[in-house]
Amino acid sequence: QVQLVESGGGLVQAGGSLRLACVVSGRTFSRDAMAWFRQASGKEREFVAAITYSGGGTSFEKSVSARFTISGDNAKNTVYLQMNSLKPEDTAVYYCACGRQVSTQVDAWDYWGRGTQVTVSS
Repeated sequence: QVQLVESGGGLVQAGGSLRLACVVSGRTFSRDAMAWFRQASGKEREFVAAITYSGGGTSFEKSVSARFTISGDNAKNTVYLQMNSLKPEDTAVYYCACGRQVSTQVDAWDYWGRGTQVTVSS
């Protein structure tokens, strides 16, 4: 039984910061790729960032690469997304995902959390 639970969302002003967390249970954290996606109201779910723990690689969507950082704590089975200099266009439900390899495509990931809302006011 694999479960992913996101937390850390909320309401912030433009320019502020949030740190999202995703706790994974039922699967070996270090074997897998993890990702963050987001889905704004009326929009398709889009890739934000991903990390591999075998090899330690990370990747980011270009619009957030200068502001967001993905990291992991294997001892706590947790993946984080540090979001700085937030903009209103970052407003979305943020989801974490787990799979065998990194992909920007939603269909490539095996397991999903239920999401956490991030709202950025201007």
